[in-house]
Amino acid sequence: MKNKPLLTSKLLTITMIMGLANNFSLLSQDKPLGIFDSHSDIGNLERPGSVTYNPENQEYQIEGSGANIWSATDEFQFLWKRIKGNFILTAKVEFIGKGIEPHRKIGWMIRQSLDSSSAHVSTVIHGDGLTSLQYRKTKGSNMEEEQFATKSPDIVQLERRGNTYIMSVAHFGETFVTQEISDISLGDEVYIGLFVCAHNPKVSEKAIFRNVRITIPVKPDFVPYKDYIGSNLEIMEVGTGIRKVVYQAPYSLQAPNWAPDGKTLIYNSKGLLYNFDLTTNKPDVLNTAFATNNNNDHVLSFDGKLIGISHHSADDNNNSIVYTLPVKGGKPKRITPKGPSYLHGWSPDSKYLIYTGGRNNEYHIYRISLDGGEETQLTDAKGLDDGSEYTPDGKYIYFNSNRTGKMQIWRMKPDGSDQEQITFDDYNNWFPHVSPDGKWIVYLSYPKDIDSGAHPFYKHVYLRIMSTSGSESKVIAYVYGGQGTINVPSWSPDSKKIAFISNTDFK
Repeated sequence: MKNKPLLTSKLLTITMIMGLANNFSLLSQDKPLGIFDSHSDIGNLERPGSVTYNPENQEYQIEGSGANIWSATDEFQFLWKRIKGNFILTAKVEFIGKGIEPHRKIGWMIRQSLDSSSAHVSTVIHGDGLTSLQYRKTKGSNMEEEQFATKSPDIVQLERRGNTYIMSVAHFGETFVTQEISDISLGDEVYIGLFVCAHNPKVSEKAIFRNVRITIPVKPDFVPYKDYIGSNLEIMEVGTGIRKVVYQAPYSLQAPNWAPDGKTLIYNSKGLLYNFDLTTNKPDVLNTAFATNNNNDHVLSFDGKLIGISHHSADDNNNSIVYTLPVKGGKPKRITPKGPSYLHGWSPDSKYLIYTGGRNNEYHIYRISLDGGEETQLTDAKGLDDGSEYTPDGKYIYFNSNRTGKMQIWRMKPDGSDQEQITFDDYNNWFPHVSPDGKWIVYLSYPKDIDSGAHPFYKHVYLRIMSTSGSESKVIAYVYGGQGTINVPSWSPDSKKIAFISNTDFK
């Protein structure tokens, strides 16, 4: 079943909120230390540490000395922020150079205080590859650890849920391996941050930290489609996995769609669509006339002249109906005869649209002419078929279906024939998006415990990529998001980047 739309707000109210968001956007990243408050040498270090932040690529370089992070006291350089409650810390980490000591250390740390003997929980990556979840339960007590079989991971995550701490690691491209510890009380407000320890008081070591995210998840009493948290609009280089936040808002943004000219993203928020200028990093409302209750199923034609939208029509019992209009804005033209209809793709020649239609309590994929008229049903298997999208050469339609149990990626010919399953794993895979050069498919993967027919907000999800020739999938982004993250085609025209939404609570 497709999810319900966001509630529509009055245009004036949204415009005012948008102005506040313009002031809010990226303010934290204008600071010399990015999203952090300060940095400190912990313990009595002979060689002072340092931190450099590059706002252009949003990367941190930390230099630190120190004898060790072990036993009852610590010595290291700490880039930190004070924070309360639950959170998720994620980064791509890398030592710089060969180093002196095999047990030099980098990672995330959650610390009760800046005292050298403070209680803390840390993700520790050693220079020789040893990886462990380290913790000191009380001030001045000896360190304990849980070691991982994984060696030298470069993706590191540490999550706090009350007094439970969850460490997840991966080599970039792989899924997480996880361990957790419980019943460690560090207090509600703690110091969180990144660290470097040389494991030798006479030398300094350096490390670089990319894709650094401090995520505040939804509260336990969160009510889906009633409660919303903030959004990061991100752009990622697919080849390297390097991400950059280009805009932030303290409310829900969804489904960025890259225009063929490469200069604009179009996303939806609170029922409206917005043009996001990639030169100024500012949004403006896209005029959709009466269509002010749009969901996140909007798609540009291949030539970039038209945009198709899915507006919840009051004349159709608030069901989603597909319309088209000029990409620069105007009065929408109705296309689908009935609802609910959720747009997902255009044919490369712009003559047809494909969408998920709810008919007789079943959800299947339909095709219809740009001029409207009679719709053609392309799938009829028992289950949910969704997320349909043409390849740029028009030879195939990719889609996702849970007809075999889990939600998986499928493809078929444009007339609905030769339907074949493409992915075969235990994740729930949604929204396949084919690169403009036709070589790659990016899609969203939900955890195994999510219902196969649901694509909810605010979950740990992966963005994964595979080639259209059938290569093994690999992870390119580790994201807190889900619904609205990548519902629509979001490749850059040169097939080198994608745009997507990640979520965090800014309150």
